[in-house]
Amino acid sequence: GTKQLTTMATKAVVGRGLREAGAALKHASGMEVFTRHRPKMTFLNQKPFQTNDTFIAPTASVIGNVTNWDESSVWYNAVVRADSGFPITIGFCSNVQEGAVVTTLSCAKGAVSGDPLKGAGAHTNASGEGVVAAGGEVGKVLDTGFPPVTHIGHYCSIGSGSVLVSCRVDDFCDIGDKCTILEGAWVESHVILEPGSVVPPY
Repeated sequence: GTKQLTTMATKAVVGRGLREAGAALKHASGMEVFTRHRPKMTFLNQKPFQTNDTFIAPTASVIGNVTNWDESSVWYNAVVRADSGFPITIGFCSNVQEGAVVTTLSCAKGAVSGDPLKGAGAHTNASGEGVVAAGGEVGKVLDTGFPPVTHIGHYCSIGSGSVLVSCRVDDFCDIGDKCTILEGAWVESHVILEPGSVVPPY
């Protein structure tokens, strides 16, 4: 009881003292001090998945239900944020360059009533999990009927400073710097977007 509490308190005080002493020594030696930024973060019990040869930069943020396939990379200060309950996929050998933002939207209000397959019962889509629910449940689709997932295909390059929101980029695409691709847009394979291009919502 009391002995255990005393031991725990002693460990806490000694541990804090050692950490502060280590930080002071690093500072005094002129060694560069790095932040304790976490490149991968679990959100809503969804942990980002990456293969052994995926590169995620120390200052990047990969959050939630994100899948990084073989030899894909997320570079410095990029944010890949799947915090709305829908997945983001980055394909083989694809890269998200410095400062790019990749995210998903939440489902649209009234999406079930506007769904053309509403009478067909519950149905799904290959690019999303449980895209549309039958009956009065909340619909997991955008106003356009597309699932609000973000898919980046294989061998793609997402330029620095670009913003991708609930869109689909097929294989072998080159997205220039500071491009904006909005919800429901579909960039087909082998497309090259000039820097600064805007693909409006579909």
